[in-house]
Amino acid sequence: MYTLNHKVTTSCCDNEGRLKLYSALQMMQDCSEMWIDGEPTARKFFTDNNMTQLLATRQVEVMRVPRFKEDLTVTTSIYEVLPMYGFRNTFIRDAQGQPCYRTWSMGAFVDLATGKLARLSDEAIASLTLEPKQEMNYRGRRIIPPKQDGIELEPVRVMRADIDYNRHMNNANYVRIAMELLPEGFEVKDMRVEYRIAAKLGDLLVPTLYPIDGGYIVSLAIDGQPSAIIEFIS
Repeated sequence: MYTLNHKVTTSCCDNEGRLKLYSALQMMQDCSEMWIDGEPTARKFFTDNNMTQLLATRQVEVMRVPRFKEDLTVTTSIYEVLPMYGFRNTFIRDAQGQPCYRTWSMGAFVDLATGKLARLSDEAIASLTLEPKQEMNYRGRRIIPPKQDGIELEPVRVMRADIDYNRHMNNANYVRIAMELLPEGFEVKDMRVEYRIAAKLGDLLVPTLYPIDGGYIVSLAIDGQPSAIIEFIS
C-alpha cells in the first residue's frame, strides 16, 4: 500500500469551502502514480521497456465531502494484476480514518512508442505486492449512454493546461469539463468514468448530456467517437 498525506487548501475548494471532486481525483491520481516507487522490479520493467500505465476506468463513491483545512490520507493498493491490466483501490480518509471517497480503477499497460497495449513480464507481475480488495459497491466498468434524448452542447478545445506528461489530456480534466455541464447544485454521490480515446492538444471535445434515472451521463467525443464517458449519480 502506498500513502500520501494532504490538506484541503484554498485552491482545492469550491465556493462553499468543500473539496472539489476534480481536486480529489488529482489526489487519487498522484497517489496511484507514486505507488510505482514502492515496486522497484515493476518500475525497472516499465523504464526498460518504455511502458507506462494509463487509466482505463474508475468508479468513485462519495461518502462525505471534506472541507477547508481538513487533513486527509490517500492510500492506494493493487488487488489483481493481469499481463495487460491492473486493478486497484484508492481511498481518501479523514483524520479519524473514515473514508470520504472509495474508489476502484483499472489501468492498462501501454507501450509509449506505439500507444498500444503491452504485456508485463511474469517476473514483474510476481514481484508486485497484492492486497485484499477493499469493501465498496463495485459496479461495471462499461458505460452505455442512452440511444436518444442526448443534448449536444458547445464543443470544448483541449488546451495546453489540460495536458500531462503522457502528452494527452489529464484524466481529471475530463471530469472537470463534464461537471460544468451538470445542473448547478447537483450533488454527486457516485461517479464512473470510462476512458476510450486519449484527447490531445488542440482536439475538439463535443459534449452530449444524457439525463438518466438519478443523474446524468456525459459523453465527450472527438470526431464522433467517444473519448471519455462519465456517469454521475446523485
